[in-house]
Amino acid sequence: MGDKNVLVIGGGTAGLSAAVELANLGVHVELIEKSKFLGGHAIGYACKAIENTCVKCGACMVEEKLQSAVFHPNINVLAASQVQNISQNNRFSANIRQEFLVIDPEKCTNCGLCLNRCPMEGAILQGFSKNNHPFYAVNIKKCLYFKDRSCTICRDECPETAIDLDKKASEHTIEADAVLIAIGFQPFNPKDKPYGYGRFNNVVTGLDLERMLKQSGRVKKPSDNKLPQKIAFIQCVGSRDAKLNHLWCSKVCCGSALRMARLIKERQPKTEIAFFYMDVQTFGKDFELFYREAQKDIRMIRAIPGDIYEMDDRRLKINFVNNSTHETKEEIVDLVVLSVGITPVEDIGTMSRIFKIGPDESGFLRTDHNGVFTAGTVQGPMSIPETIANSGSVAWKIKKYIDGLTIDN
Repeated sequence: MGDKNVLVIGGGTAGLSAAVELANLGVHVELIEKSKFLGGHAIGYACKAIENTCVKCGACMVEEKLQSAVFHPNINVLAASQVQNISQNNRFSANIRQEFLVIDPEKCTNCGLCLNRCPMEGAILQGFSKNNHPFYAVNIKKCLYFKDRSCTICRDECPETAIDLDKKASEHTIEADAVLIAIGFQPFNPKDKPYGYGRFNNVVTGLDLERMLKQSGRVKKPSDNKLPQKIAFIQCVGSRDAKLNHLWCSKVCCGSALRMARLIKERQPKTEIAFFYMDVQTFGKDFELFYREAQKDIRMIRAIPGDIYEMDDRRLKINFVNNSTHETKEEIVDLVVLSVGITPVEDIGTMSRIFKIGPDESGFLRTDHNGVFTAGTVQGPMSIPETIANSGSVAWKIKKYIDGLTIDN
């Protein structure tokens, strides 16, 4: 183990990638993650291979980074943890608060008995990757024990005595030679858009669809768990929107949606798919071939819908103006998928206050000065492969910095 120490804040794609790169360079890494599980949003993404051929979505790369990080001897992970404050003299001294982890990772065998026995839906959380250990966590907002002490079934049934419902939060002090902020992004919340998200059961986001595909491999309507006959994807929800002052393109939504649409057509060939878009953002050197193949099975409609209404039978009526003919038209579908954009995560405000660095005009965060660095989508929209490449580059900058070498911009 090296004698240099780096604090990495955020255990998503960027944080994991940078941590692994630094650890491989002999640097000790303290990796802290706010959530109870590592991997960020992307650990819930599905593989989108078509006919067993990789389409370079990057989902498997996140799994690989997670596996490398949790087993690396130079990486220490603190889940359910946040920076409270930090000071800098020659080194950084960070005060970390770790919320109590009800399930002891040293004792838990991931048997799943707690999930199976729990009477309260949502009280036991389940991760998206077996490389997260433990694979389960207690949601204290839903758990009856933390409401009125009325239930201890998980503790009583656990064969390994791995559950301690009375465990307290703890605090840690971490000394570091550099800090990397890799806290990721926030998916745009479309509840205020006129598309019925949060009101109509069969309107979901791209992230919802990713998790559906990862968990079951098929797409079903949330309203009745039946296969949809018609699906509509709507692009640029929360991106390129002057009313929201979100002027940026999120870059990844078109590629993700088209890959998922093609995957659905492969697994559910009778499902019809309509794809509403402004412009299609190119991705990768094989984009033209991929796009031509997608157009064979997917009806591309160059228009952004004005609103969506739910019909009596739970189907959804989409109103839009055709960009070519300028006619007002409608499309009736069983399921709507909103491709929500990448927006700055709320914790950027906390990081700005703690480290005395300001966000850019769009609200994202970039810095590589005075030992504080950023990587990944905290800087702005990036795909998974771009995030991994960016994080690897920043890791090398950090290594140069802690070794006293000049950093190349």
